[in-house]
Amino acid sequence: MQNRPIPVIDPEDPRVSGFRDIRERDLTGRQGLFVAEGEVVVRVLASTASLCRPRALLVADKRLAGLSDVIAAWPEDAPVYAAGQAVLDRIAGFPLHRGILALGEKAAPRPLETALEGLGEDDVLVVAAGIGNHDNMGGLFRNAAAFGARAVVLDDRCCDPFYRKAIRVSVGAVLRTPLVHGGPLEDLVERLLAAGIEVLAFTPSASQPLSAYRRRGPVAVLLGTEGPGLPPSVIARCRPIGIPMAGGFDSLNVAATGAVALHHLTTSTISGRLERKARPPGETRA
Repeated sequence: MQNRPIPVIDPEDPRVSGFRDIRERDLTGRQGLFVAEGEVVVRVLASTASLCRPRALLVADKRLAGLSDVIAAWPEDAPVYAAGQAVLDRIAGFPLHRGILALGEKAAPRPLETALEGLGEDDVLVVAAGIGNHDNMGGLFRNAAAFGARAVVLDDRCCDPFYRKAIRVSVGAVLRTPLVHGGPLEDLVERLLAAGIEVLAFTPSASQPLSAYRRRGPVAVLLGTEGPGLPPSVIARCRPIGIPMAGGFDSLNVAATGAVALHHLTTSTISGRLERKARPPGETRA
């Protein structure tokens, strides 16, 4: 059993090279790895809910006591390092006030066909089209996890959800939510429709408001970029759905739109689950 934690006193220590100059390497990628920052995200990475494999942990000395349970459960083949705050800041390349970093290995994206296997009547997919803003990407994953979406499906124009900021904004939901890379948007939509999934294209031009929509089976919430939105040719293949605005506004932030849509589509399902969970054993509903 390895000694824990391993002290690091030199910022140039090659054992922590994966944590060095984080901001610059955010731009160049890490060959299948990602950086998890902060206690909340690292706890998700270390949990049984995570779909990603922990590879290393780097903690400021002052944060060790508060993370003792995480360190105790950390995989034996993933080293745990500890450093003073000044050394940690030099390793990261900027003042790391949270004092906690981890390296993780990305989960392999699931093929769309795998994500659709066993799809139930109450299942919802979140489909992101051309989302390039990492804050919005993180928000979409957070919403998907909060409302129990089956998976998040990305077209080939989306940004990387494993970018450090996207993971942080998602509060770790990127690490625990099934991810599908669906390829070109038009092809992706056709494959969903062929599988019997109703695709709801959210657009300000829609005549049907979300409040009037009632689902009749599995659905996909299709969300496009702010500004250009979804291509008209794609909207024409889907059911256009809108969220009426007041005060001259025509749309919400894409992550906010996703949250409103998922709440509407999953409220009865989630309420039913909570009701069954709260019901005493053996009690049946009248």
